[in-house]
Amino acid sequence: MKLRMQVLFPNSAAQLTVEAKPESNGDPVRQTREVDSEIFIRKAFDESPRKGCEMLFRLYYRSLCAHAVRYVYSKEIAEDLVADVFYTFWNTKAYLSVNHSFRAFLFRSVRNRSYNFLMNEMKKTDPLESAKEYEIAFSDRPETIMQFEELSEKIDNLVSNLPPQCQKVFIMNRFEGKKCREIAEELHLSMRTVEVHVAKALATIRNGLKDQWMGTIILLTLCSML
Repeated sequence: MKLRMQVLFPNSAAQLTVEAKPESNGDPVRQTREVDSEIFIRKAFDESPRKGCEMLFRLYYRSLCAHAVRYVYSKEIAEDLVADVFYTFWNTKAYLSVNHSFRAFLFRSVRNRSYNFLMNEMKKTDPLESAKEYEIAFSDRPETIMQFEELSEKIDNLVSNLPPQCQKVFIMNRFEGKKCREIAEELHLSMRTVEVHVAKALATIRNGLKDQWMGTIILLTLCSML
């Protein structure tokens, strides 16, 4: 998918390797800049749809990746989902149907793509009956969005309370997309030690989310990437 993005937007290809950084919400100055950006983006689309898409990619790729990571807890998967959203946005000419905010449209698309990914992962590992129950719950989108936000905050708290070394290993593995061998070499630890830290982090998250069905979906995703 990243290769497709490099072909579509060669001038913005460097963004694909930039570390995703979380967005900052509620900042009045930032919100003003976003409104100004939307104006420039629409002008760019008036000149050339490709130019408009490239501008969107440069502006929002990193923050969209950070947004997706909050749901799928894997940097690599988040980057693939965001790249897929941009590819679909361009390939289907979805930009023609955006009447208000391009930013809101992209963030909503990434969130929905993350939901779909988690549902597909759950269906691979859970009985058909359970999958149907989760799918029904997913249909109530406004409530589901709120539940996902609460779940994301709870997982963030669980991760922040891990022992320092365990937390560092888990973040490197899940958010930076590094393999256990890479982490072991970088931190001068044995492979076994790294694996124990990852397992301990997952066990902590599992215990913290054991009564939440959405937590089950994310845990299935996390464990499938071991």
